[in-house]
Amino acid sequence: MKYKTDFLIIGSGISGIGVAIKLARLGKVSIIAKKGASDTATNWAQGGIACVLGEDDSFDLHIYDTLKAGDGLSHEDIVRLIVQNAPECIAELDELGTGFTRLGNGDYELGHEGGHSRRRIVHAGDFTGKAIQNALINAARKDPNIELLEHHMAVDIITSSKLRKHHATQVCAGADQQSDRCLGAYVMNEDTGEIITFLATVTIIATGGTGKVYLYTTNPDVATGDGIAMASRAGARVANLEFVQFHPTCLYHAKRKNFLISEALRGEGARLLDYNGRPFMQDYSHELELANRDVVARAIDHELKKSGKEHVYLDISHKDSGFIKKRFPNIYRTCFELGIDITAQPIPVVPAAHYMCGGIVTNCYGETEIAGLFALGETACTGLHGANRLASNSLLEDIVLANQAAKRLENTYSGLKSATTLDVPDWDKGGAVSLDEEVLISHNWDTIRLLMWNYVGIVRRTKRLELANERIQPILKEINQHYWQYILTPDFIELRNIAQVAQLVITCASQRKESRGGHYVLEFPDKDDWNWRRDTILKQTEH
Repeated sequence: MKYKTDFLIIGSGISGIGVAIKLARLGKVSIIAKKGASDTATNWAQGGIACVLGEDDSFDLHIYDTLKAGDGLSHEDIVRLIVQNAPECIAELDELGTGFTRLGNGDYELGHEGGHSRRRIVHAGDFTGKAIQNALINAARKDPNIELLEHHMAVDIITSSKLRKHHATQVCAGADQQSDRCLGAYVMNEDTGEIITFLATVTIIATGGTGKVYLYTTNPDVATGDGIAMASRAGARVANLEFVQFHPTCLYHAKRKNFLISEALRGEGARLLDYNGRPFMQDYSHELELANRDVVARAIDHELKKSGKEHVYLDISHKDSGFIKKRFPNIYRTCFELGIDITAQPIPVVPAAHYMCGGIVTNCYGETEIAGLFALGETACTGLHGANRLASNSLLEDIVLANQAAKRLENTYSGLKSATTLDVPDWDKGGAVSLDEEVLISHNWDTIRLLMWNYVGIVRRTKRLELANERIQPILKEINQHYWQYILTPDFIELRNIAQVAQLVITCASQRKESRGGHYVLEFPDKDDWNWRRDTILKQTEH
């Protein structure tokens, strides 16, 4: 079955729907969501969006804080572009009905988070992402040029180069034999299992992050690195995948294993305590709890290894109870339902995989090196985050780059639309049979996530990285064999993607012989600007 659209957007978070609303005036937009439209990392985001609005703040200060957090790898031109476009994007989100929290005089209430030298976090209580997600979805559903297809999962990107290689006889006469371009994607309807050939002039990957590659994560279940894996298989470059940001404070509780305790608590004075109730951040940084995330996560990791305990505590109970309930209603309510009154007792927390600072290499418009293929949001590597993301810069990057991509396509879409394409064949399952033993998936899924947590985690060692690489190879081989033997299922597609992303992360981490930002190796504890102040770029061969 073939399906044609002007713009195919893979992912329904702030980047995907944000750009869809802008592109709808140019043509038909199809958004595919792997689960429900709101099953995104955006919807889970608590903190807010960093934006220079305070009288004591400036673009230069925000740029400086971002570059400092990025530890020498952030691209200053990209940082400047994104920071300077923040106020315009905040205003647009406000107009859509996001409902940011305001003071009595009508000004935005600005929060403070780690790594920021000023209060500049625009927020909607402590459920900013949900407010943004709802506003964007409501706007998208009202636009007749936008269709939102839930429970549709991308399998692979379709490119002209791969079609020429595997279907040489079907190349249209006159087709450009040199350049590579994206023609759309094969997409599974998860309700029927049918794989549809989606043909599109422009394909935009906005699939979010890679948190589910790790055993412990703050990410939703959809964060299986699909976009990075698909783009890499298609021949696009990926970069800086060794820089996995571990959020320092994930709730430690059997019933809520991936509930984030926002950075904003530390911004409002919450203190980290060891198992005996002693504050410990003074042993690691003069910035205490407001140090950058990589510093705080390693400090907690060290405390846990030293004590043998399973968690530390985050304590904000010394603040006024009324303030806590008003400023953090979602965190207060969730913890209270689990038997933790954060106004009177500390919160048990542990670090967890939170954000991928690297991704698919793009320019300042979200364009990849493959014509017609864009990447936006956490799945992209624009150069903003460098080796470590500054808190609340993620939603900012998402919406600014969505605007940038829309501006670019306003000028280039007609040229892309008129380009010669190939005759794209429908999906051929060949002689594949049904997979009747789900243990083949679940065993490898658990093995990969445990391997990555133990061997490629917060603190790394060269020998562990070597072992991780050795152990991922037979898993990849098995998955590739099964890929052609069995009819695809959503679980198997995700397993294939997390395995390939795991390999990419291991490869990047093994190459970088220094410690910088979110990448810390015991044998190379120092930063080496002479040799390693550069991006780690990978370009995969055919899978």
